[in-house]
Amino acid sequence: MKSRFAIFAIGLIAMLAAHAEISAKEIQGNQNVSARQWDVLDLTFEVNEVPPQPVDVEFWATFTDATGQQLEVPGFYNGSTEYVIRFTPPTAGEWSYVTHSKLSQLDGNTGAVSAAAASEGRRGGLWLDPDNDRNFVYEDGTNYYPIAIEADWLFALDAENPDGIPVTRMFVDTLAENGFNQVVMNVFAYDVNWKKDERLEAKYDYGSPRVFPFGGDNGQPDHSKLNIEYFKRLDRVIDYLDQKGLAAHLMIYVWNKEVNWPEADSENDNRYFDYVVRRYQAYPNLVWDISKEALGYGHNDVNYITSRIDRLRKLDRYQRLVTVHDYGYCMRFPKKVDFISVQLWLSELYSVMRKVVSQFPGKPILNIEHGGYEKGPYVVFTGNYTSPEVCLERAYQCVFAGTYPTHYWQGAAWNVVFTDIDAMAPEDRPRLDYYKHMRAFVDKYDLASFKAGDKKSNSGFCLHNDDGLFIYYVPKENVSIGVSVGKDKVGGMMTGRWFDPMSGTYSEPIRQKITQWPSFAKPQGEQFAILIVQVDATEEAGR
Repeated sequence: MKSRFAIFAIGLIAMLAAHAEISAKEIQGNQNVSARQWDVLDLTFEVNEVPPQPVDVEFWATFTDATGQQLEVPGFYNGSTEYVIRFTPPTAGEWSYVTHSKLSQLDGNTGAVSAAAASEGRRGGLWLDPDNDRNFVYEDGTNYYPIAIEADWLFALDAENPDGIPVTRMFVDTLAENGFNQVVMNVFAYDVNWKKDERLEAKYDYGSPRVFPFGGDNGQPDHSKLNIEYFKRLDRVIDYLDQKGLAAHLMIYVWNKEVNWPEADSENDNRYFDYVVRRYQAYPNLVWDISKEALGYGHNDVNYITSRIDRLRKLDRYQRLVTVHDYGYCMRFPKKVDFISVQLWLSELYSVMRKVVSQFPGKPILNIEHGGYEKGPYVVFTGNYTSPEVCLERAYQCVFAGTYPTHYWQGAAWNVVFTDIDAMAPEDRPRLDYYKHMRAFVDKYDLASFKAGDKKSNSGFCLHNDDGLFIYYVPKENVSIGVSVGKDKVGGMMTGRWFDPMSGTYSEPIRQKITQWPSFAKPQGEQFAILIVQVDATEEAGR
């Protein structure tokens, strides 16, 4: 072997005591590297000297397993005299590799990776469900039901800390504990373009960060250079999300956050874009998003976004999922994206989302912004709805429409970030616990497998599994709901149970005979409720 390499097994880090920071184990010589399926490995190669533009060096490795299956993985410059091939074994077994480059010291290096079966809980990347085109699955086939939250400035929480990410860990831990499994975030954002709350304390404002992904700074950038240290520190964030089971919904650009970007489709722009794709594609928790507000601010046109998608798909050998944070683009070019991201704020959200479902058959739908921005200690951006209960209603309407929700809290979605939520005064804390209850409910009933849109009641909305289980969203205005479980079931028995989405509690079972027009009285309270109805499997009409 022509150069030494280092191995970096991300999937094992979570098991290290006290959440030890990322470290690399260096292995000298032509040795067999032990790893696990779906763990991320950094194979690191040293050169004597680098060319004037080291990022532009073409460098990749061809990995081959025992069956002859091959995967070509692009490498990237990692600062100083170091280059990296970041490899995630897609299957267990023996993988040999050989490197390729016009730079002689990076060409012809050989080695092997012996990948054991995935560790417990390790599920691989996110895919579209081959058996249900509205859903997502992990590579191992288990369901992935996204409940997303936006945290644009997640990259910034520890970006100035060379030694670790304690603040990021604390914040991400809170998200994971409350049921979120996807974070919508930026590679970089600079500052908001709206007036800030005059009461805002500097310690909570991550706008105008001193870090920058290019040379120079946002005020005086050198777009011809990339700040490799910036990306090394971003690695830590993506990695920790992966450890905690959260997808990194990574928006490569953002046009309305005051970033001084290189000219669109210039050499400098392409260098940045390609580098991000090469560096992060191996992470199994990665979801690509070309840009936040992709077409909303005159930076480019649809042709640019389309060319970015094509460029990404050509370079991303792991074929991670791709979307665009712009409903206008997704609406016009649904075939270019793997799932549709919509921004719909209309009041009667359920019917609106059902219409989207009908417009785009065969595509999962994520409402990436439903206009609800839960209030925080400071006014950041109010949207149309700030009540945590109303935001939750809208999230559940997305769920019952057969689509997926994204939550925004004004204390974390943009430049203002409260990272230690447990330390906040109780009256200032966000109601993230509502989404913890949503996660438990979604998982308990495996809602990804349910059908949406069928009229099975005289009001509200219904999900059902075609096997006697009906789940109803009952609006807060209701005092009761009439259910329709099938004329052939009349005379049989059913059991109803109420679920309180605010507390996560269930009522006692309500046994009831199925009549021609059966109904259930909604529990008292000024909130919506969810009714679960199970029809007895052994009961038939007339018996």
